[in-house]
Amino acid sequence: MSSLQITGLSGDAVAVAESAINAVAAELDGTLLRPEDDGFAASVTIWNAMVARRPALVIRPASTRDVVRAVTFVRDEGLEMSIRGGGHNIAGLSLSDGGVTLDMSGLASVDVDPDRGLARVGPGCTLGDVDRATQRHGLATTLGFVSATGVAGLTLGGGFGYLTRRFGWTVDDLDEVEIVTADGVVRRASRTENPDLFWAIRGGGGNFGVVTEFNFRLHEVGPQVTAGVIAWPAADAERVLDAFRDVTEHGPRELTLAVVRRNAPPAPWLPESAHGAPVVMIVACHSGEAEAAGRDLEPITSVGEPLANLIVPKEYAVQQTLLDATMPSGMHYYWKSEFVPGLSDGLIAAYHAQFEDLRAPANQVTLFHLAGALGDHPEDDGAVGNREAAFACVSQAMWAPDSAAADANREWVRDAWEAFKPFSTGGNYVNFQTVDEPEERTRDAYRANFDRLQAVKHRYDPNNLFRVNRNIRR
Repeated sequence: MSSLQITGLSGDAVAVAESAINAVAAELDGTLLRPEDDGFAASVTIWNAMVARRPALVIRPASTRDVVRAVTFVRDEGLEMSIRGGGHNIAGLSLSDGGVTLDMSGLASVDVDPDRGLARVGPGCTLGDVDRATQRHGLATTLGFVSATGVAGLTLGGGFGYLTRRFGWTVDDLDEVEIVTADGVVRRASRTENPDLFWAIRGGGGNFGVVTEFNFRLHEVGPQVTAGVIAWPAADAERVLDAFRDVTEHGPRELTLAVVRRNAPPAPWLPESAHGAPVVMIVACHSGEAEAAGRDLEPITSVGEPLANLIVPKEYAVQQTLLDATMPSGMHYYWKSEFVPGLSDGLIAAYHAQFEDLRAPANQVTLFHLAGALGDHPEDDGAVGNREAAFACVSQAMWAPDSAAADANREWVRDAWEAFKPFSTGGNYVNFQTVDEPEERTRDAYRANFDRLQAVKHRYDPNNLFRVNRNIRR
């Protein structure tokens, strides 16, 4: 009897009978793909090309029933399994090397109930899918910044975006999920049904099962907001950071700002003479009234002589695509993050110091304002925790696959991260952890919630079937 060698839970190859694989394929509403099949390459192509993994099989579910069949198959055969939503995780955790990958992209429906203020979202949806559907009704839920990001991965890691200051983490908008756990059972989880499981998936990543449906609460946002980006030459960096610090300390929750230092990209909205030169930029989104937005943004827009000011009234869904071009698929990415409680003089000095003589064309550090609604919840309201975070401080590098600067870029990111660590709350964003992060970083991401997460993991996944993630089972 012929068989296929597939990576097992121990990391060793397991011989799986072709007849068993064919039986699974025959029972699916969706498809099972082998490397030679059409569609396989698309399923294993992910955003961060630095991660090179190749599954032995891809299962593309078309229903919750398919997910149950896939989970049962990999569990019974003792196989390693990964779950791919949007394929946008920086550590490449959507792919199992030599194992089985569930590509959820076929489950991408969005159903909006504007009267109840709820959206039912499939696990294969991107942020753009959800924003387009909800904004038809002038509604939104708290999502991230790059429209190609998968909703599932963003949400399960906690999630933050332009609306976090008003409404909290993405998981604070989560109302209920449908999830297939390791025993192959389809469960609903909410604050009243399987509440321990619901608590855990709100930030605990893919450790507990395969979510087949997300239900989000929606808020009245847009369709018009005042938003965009404004850029200055680096000579104005200290003035810009002073204004940024003042506005983030006193501004309303409707206003979210992120400041970025880097060398200017060859963007058409920047003067050609500035391309490649050091700049400082602020990305802004004001989701309140236009008149208030102008007043609240004036301390920023009045600083110096900007190279460009693209902060204008626009559709919220358009703002949600603003950063897409800065993070194209197929490049190599490396990040480190820390949550910080405020913008101390020491942190600001460390921030500026990273850009002395920086030659890398796409390395940057972003300070993203978070403080506001996070603090309206108890620290243990969801596994995500980190509710004292005022800013996310993220050191980032991007380079072409054939670049000779890969090692230098990673070193720059690590050095910048080390400079910011003394100012950290002690927490970090689990979705920004790279593949080389030590286990301690995952514990640091959850801190006081970690032991409770492990207890829920033991209850629902005692054999650690769901392990291709920032794993909490030790």
